[in-house]
Amino acid sequence: MQKIVPFLWFNNNAEEAVNYYVSIFKDAKISKTIRYSKSSANVSGMPRDSVMTVAFQLAGQEFVALNGGPIFKFTEAVSFVVNCETQEELDYYWSRLSEGGDEKAQQCGWLKDKYGVSWQVVPATLNSMLQSADKKKAERVTHAIMHMKKLDIAVLRSAYDSD
Repeated sequence: MQKIVPFLWFNNNAEEAVNYYVSIFKDAKISKTIRYSKSSANVSGMPRDSVMTVAFQLAGQEFVALNGGPIFKFTEAVSFVVNCETQEELDYYWSRLSEGGDEKAQQCGWLKDKYGVSWQVVPATLNSMLQSADKKKAERVTHAIMHMKKLDIAVLRSAYDSD
């Protein structure tokens, strides 16, 4: 069992959201679904036998989704980073995660999906470029990122390699 598991609070569409995420990530599965019992439904105000939680995995990362009602909303204060090896992979995750989401993509690879969850879709090499011992290279990559919404690996690599 994973020691720390992100717990995502949805209004009443946790199962729908989990099915959506599992359809996007190749190494994904639903582990367990728990329904509201009579007593938990009475306390929460949620319908008896409706989905309470769905435990699932995306790329080996465990999550739990909860149907908790409209009390809390997702914000950009928390996001999930998807590290991509190729532009094709980056384009795939960007396209799929942004389907039906906030039309206004944010800069630096951030997007908000149709459930309000924030994701950052980035090249796997981004951290090493940003942490380069050559501060000029890191600065050029930072400057390039600030002008992008969906990240372009070739442009970032060009900024990194240019003199």
